[in-house]
Amino acid sequence: MNQHYLDKNVALTKEITRALKLDHEPIAIAFLDEAPRGITHFDAPMSEPARDGRRGRVPAGCVLWKLAEERSFYTVPEDHGNCSIGSVTHGFKKLQEVESNEDIRELCECGWLGEPGELDLPVISRHYDFVYYGPLSQTHLQPDVVLLRINAKQMMVIHDAIPDLIIEGKPQCHIVPVAKEMRRPAVSLGCMLSRVRTGLPSSEVMCAMPYTVMSELVASIVKASEIESRVARYAASDSSRFETFTY
Repeated sequence: MNQHYLDKNVALTKEITRALKLDHEPIAIAFLDEAPRGITHFDAPMSEPARDGRRGRVPAGCVLWKLAEERSFYTVPEDHGNCSIGSVTHGFKKLQEVESNEDIRELCECGWLGEPGELDLPVISRHYDFVYYGPLSQTHLQPDVVLLRINAKQMMVIHDAIPDLIIEGKPQCHIVPVAKEMRRPAVSLGCMLSRVRTGLPSSEVMCAMPYTVMSELVASIVKASEIESRVARYAASDSSRFETFTY
């Protein structure tokens, strides 16, 4: 166990949870060449193959985000194999390897995606054999990405703290390579694939932050939160003159 990272990650979790009043545990993601010591493999049953051969332990990699709020585990590329787009964004597959898969064809035919040859998604730049997921506060290694599950108000504070925050749409999973490869914090407004598969409420979005600058980002968020609290107190006081009004 690396006590340095565990102590740092516990402190970061406390700071950002307090500043944003998070309802959900921040999640750590690390791309690794070796299985992390002391962590178990995610061992849910492997699905039966789809007609095009796709199979995995979860419908899509984003399902693991929700599970990682409560426990730590690691995965291998095959565990993610049911979602072709996620396999591409996470560097497990090349687009050319999956473009004929049923899920890619369906998404292109209905207009959700452009043609496979036109797709230009951020991706993890090289292949990794293992991916760690777990609550940030229980993570004893150095993550690549920290994921936050946030609502609109929390996103407002983050945007105030990080004016150049990248705001993206579909597919939701591509904010992970944005944070890891570009070292830029990014929010996805979500994608229907992910919302259905994970049960992510319509009121919530996901934010990915690069761990290398996490301390600086959290400091900015804490400051923005304090400013917003002052503005909230002023707005409440100023609005009190209207409490007897009937509209």
